Parts: sequence; structure tokens; C-alpha cells
Amino acid sequence: MGEFSFDRSKGTGKSGAVNPEEVIVGIDLGTTNSLVGVVDSGFPVLIPDAEGRRLVPSVASWNALGRVAHVGVEARRGRAARPDRTVASAKRWIGRRWAALSAGEQARAAAEGWRAGEDGGLAWGPEGIKPQAVAAEILRVLKTMAEAYLGHGVQRAVITVPAYFNDAQRQATREAGEQAGFSVERILAEPTAAALAYGIDRTRRQGTVAVYDLGGGTFDLSVLDLAEGLFQVRATCGDTRLGGDDIDAALAEWMEEAWVREGGSLADPLVRARVAEAAEAAKIRLSTETEIQVELPFLDGARHGAWTIRRADLEALARPIVERTRGLCRRCLKDAGLGADGIDRVILVGGQSRMPMVRALVEEIFGQAPDGSVNPDEAVALGAVLQAGMLSGAAEAMVLLDVTPLSLGLESFGGLMNVIIPRNTTIPAKAGELFTNAVDGQRAMKIHVLQGERELARDNFSLGTMDLEFAPGPRGTARVGVQFDIDADGILHVLARDTRSGAERKIDLAAVVDVEDAVVEKMVAESVEHAFEDMEARRWIEAEQKALRLVAAARKALAADGETPEEERRGAVAALAAVEAAVAARQLPRLQAAIQALDRATQPLAQRLMERAVARRLGA
Repeated sequence: MGEFSFDRSKGTGKSGAVNPEEVIVGIDLGTTNSLVGVVDSGFPVLIPDAEGRRLVPSVASWNALGRVAHVGVEARRGRAARPDRTVASAKRWIGRRWAALSAGEQARAAAEGWRAGEDGGLAWGPEGIKPQAVAAEILRVLKTMAEAYLGHGVQRAVITVPAYFNDAQRQATREAGEQAGFSVERILAEPTAAALAYGIDRTRRQGTVAVYDLGGGTFDLSVLDLAEGLFQVRATCGDTRLGGDDIDAALAEWMEEAWVREGGSLADPLVRARVAEAAEAAKIRLSTETEIQVELPFLDGARHGAWTIRRADLEALARPIVERTRGLCRRCLKDAGLGADGIDRVILVGGQSRMPMVRALVEEIFGQAPDGSVNPDEAVALGAVLQAGMLSGAAEAMVLLDVTPLSLGLESFGGLMNVIIPRNTTIPAKAGELFTNAVDGQRAMKIHVLQGERELARDNFSLGTMDLEFAPGPRGTARVGVQFDIDADGILHVLARDTRSGAERKIDLAAVVDVEDAVVEKMVAESVEHAFEDMEARRWIEAEQKALRLVAAARKALAADGETPEEERRGAVAALAAVEAAVAARQLPRLQAAIQALDRATQPLAQRLMERAVARRLGA
């Protein structure tokens, strides 16, 4: 069987011929992540970046000269190494005045590098950067993504804010949009945007809806009355200083205390930064796993950090934070003149609402299971896109269409399922990925199309296969684009093309939408039931494949370099042996530590080979 590995390059679609001045994009400027989208050919589309990622981390970093270094993913990745030059969660402070902050808020802001600015607001770093300037950098990235997708400039935008943002906070958000080059057509309340995304304006019936929005840095609950497609906010309550960031901080502090008890030191700011980053990742994993191992090799010199964290540990730390939303919910219901039984529907918004304990609390407060059918991370952005489309007239022709009941994807190297079109995607839909060969000399790929919600290919439904031949070459040189296109009738058309030769194969698969409810429910239930073991299997396979690639590359580099000092060579060979031993033992934490050790041991070798390659190119 021909095998392939996943290459993170992804193409984007183009809109039809339009007047660029009429296009309005919708933006969710979030505390943790931000998104941008547009109504394209009558359908709301959230726009990915060049790597296929729709979520842009709301993080920016500055260099020592006071210039923007990175925004988004790269800034977040570098946060552990440059915590004093990286800003995250600036939305917490946008439009606020230093003197109006409580003592606790001032202490937290100062810990993040903020101080009182000359204008009475908040300023960060020696350059005195304002929160809206940080937001403007994030918005510029979103603007660039939208322009790349549409193929023309974008000037107009709808931007969302929490419902309880005051005038100063809304104005500061508008100012950030203008600094980024947008004409801000409307500042839209997040709960209204979420309601639009859930489609409740199309039900054309009476009803009262509660929107529970727990994001990275803010929380709000809004109660809305619906009558003939019109929204009226009945009451709203919230806290701009309550969100997932607080849970991250509590878990990081717990990990730091355990580290100190074991004799570790927190004197180096980089230690705290690495622990904070690990805490955020651990919190996310514990939404689907009940117990995890966290390893931070060489956290303090030669000392390694290691923690065993149970979901119960996280919930004990998070409960006081999450419980604060209970009082706000009760106050909002009281302000609306309603009891919990007066709410017809509760919808969840914000990434932190994925936490099982949060969902259980919401069900307890309102006496009904909350609706999480729309991705909580994307609901507000989709609503902003719909509002933008209504303002521009692009949404007039929108219609309700079917959705994909189960995810569609391909089997990749190692037997994993790579999702191309996620479950609940509105059809028609089109998406593609770029793949490459996983082994030297490979002559063909077997395109194995899957449907389901499990992490391993073998646990999903096989829809069909086809082979695509291409010229053999070294690993990673082939470029095969695979496109999934579901038409309005639910027919899946799969196209695979060798981008070098132009050779292609096609296959049409019927009934990817017409799946019995019982089958869907069974597959979803199994994905939940086996979530822990599935994720463990995926993590092992991904680590094993990475290890095998690194070992092959390191051996090839050692063979090609005749100038490696003997001590360095012995270290690299020992690191290679450690990786292979960890693979044989099938011990994930050990393998992860061995991979990092191999990477460090071969860095001088990689640097020499790179310098020679550059010298050869310059000489040519």
C-alpha cells in the first residue's frame, strides 16, 4: 500500500466577481483566539490562513527595537522563550483606565507587563503600547487573510464585543479596527452574533434564549427574546475578568508549587513561562482525558519537570472560578424577570465552555442540557459574518441547507484519520489538503476516503479508495493535492492531482449526507466513549512517526558530514539509540524526552550543513 503523511499546506477558495468596496467581513476579536469570515456565494465562510488554521491566537510579540516581531501562532510559540516581549489577552484591558482597576486587577496587569499610561489607560512595555494597538496588529493579520482569500482589498468590517462592554471599551475596539485599516461598520454584541450563528433567527417562532459565553478572558450571559426573527436583549450580565485564562493561571500555580516542593527553582522567568504554556495545553487535554502526564525536559538546568494531573485535580482548581458564573446567571435571570424554566434554549459559546464541568454546571443552573451543536470557538465569528452579509446585501440569497452528519477525511501514514470536512459542515462544501510521500522512492499513493469521528482510520467507515501514481523521489518531494467537494445533493466528489505532472484521479461517492440518525448517534457515542484511548493512540503514532523521521534524517546527516567532532558524534549516536529504545519500549513520555534530546544533540550538525548549503548557493 502506498502511504502518505500530512503536509499542513492548504488552499483556499475564491469568491465570485464582486465589487470590493461592497464586501464586509465579520470578525470575532477574541481574548484567546480571533477569526475572520465573509459571505461567499451566499454562504458564510470562516477564512483559514495559509496553513489551513482558522483560529488566530490573539498574541503579539515585539522585538527590542519596539517593532512588531510576530503575531498569532508564531507569537504564541515564542511566548515561553520571550515572555517579557509577548502580549496575550490584551482584550481584558482594552478601553479601561488604570485608576479604575481594583488592587487585584492592577497586580495582575503589572504581572503581565502593563502599567499606567500617560493618558490614564494601560500601557505595555517601555514603548507604552496600548491594548488597542495590540488588537490592531491581530486585526491586520485577519485583514491580510481575508484579502488573500478574496483576491482583493478589504476595507469594511463588523467586529464583535462582549454585550456588557461600555462605551470606552467599544470605542477602543473601533479604534483598533481603524488602526488596522478597516472602516468599522458595526460593533456587534457577541451573544447576538452567537444567536445568529445558531440559526434561531430562522425558526420564525416565539422563544427566549440564554447565551452562556465563557471564553479565554471574559464571561457573559445574555437573555434574548425572539419574535418573528427579531432579537431583543432582555438582560445581560458578565465579567471582563473571568475566563479560561484564570483556570490556566490556577493550574500553572499548582504546578509551580509542586515543582518547588521537588526542589525546583522559579528564579528564571523562562521556567514560569514554560509551566504556564504547559498548563494551558494540559487544561485542553483534560477536557477529553481523565489523567495525563506532563513532561518538561531540562526545565531548570539539568532538572526535568514532571507532573501527573487528573481531571479531578483541574476541576478542584477550576470550580471556584467556574462557580462565579452561577451568581451572574442567577442575577441575569432575575434582571430578565424569569426563572430557569422560562428559558426555552441555552446555547454555549467560547472555547472554555468545552470543559465537561462547565457544561454540567450550565445544565444544573438551567435544568436543561445546553446546545453545543455549533463549534463554540466559531459561533460568534459566524454570527459576525452573517451580520456583515446582511449589511452588504450578500446574505439575502442565503438558504438553509443540509449539513454533514459525520466528518469526512483520509487515512494517513500510521493509520490515522485526517479530517478534511468536519462534522456539521453546511453543504455544498469544498475543502482540500496537500499531501507528500512518506518514504523514499514511493511511486503511488492510495487515497482511502473515510467517514466518522474516531482518531484511527480502522475505526471509521471506509467509503472508497483510489490510487494515484507519480514520479518516485526522496521522502517529502511529492506534492499531491486532494480535494473534497460535496454538492447540494450530498454527493462527495474526490479529486487527487499530482501538482508536478498534472496527473489526476477522481471518484464520486454517494450518500455521504444521507446517513441514518442511529448510525450517527452510535458513531458519536463511540467517539466520546473511546476519546481517551483514541487520543493516546494518536499521540503515540504521531510521536513515533516524528521519531522515525528524525532518526532517518540524523543518520543521513551524520553520514554526509565528515567534519563532525568525535565527542559530538558520540553524543548524537547515543541520542539516536535513546530514541530507538524509547520507540521499542512504546513509552510516550520517554520518547518525547528522547526526541528533544536528539534535536539538541544534532543542532550543531544541522547548522553546519545549512551553512554549507547557503555557501554553495552563493557560490553558484
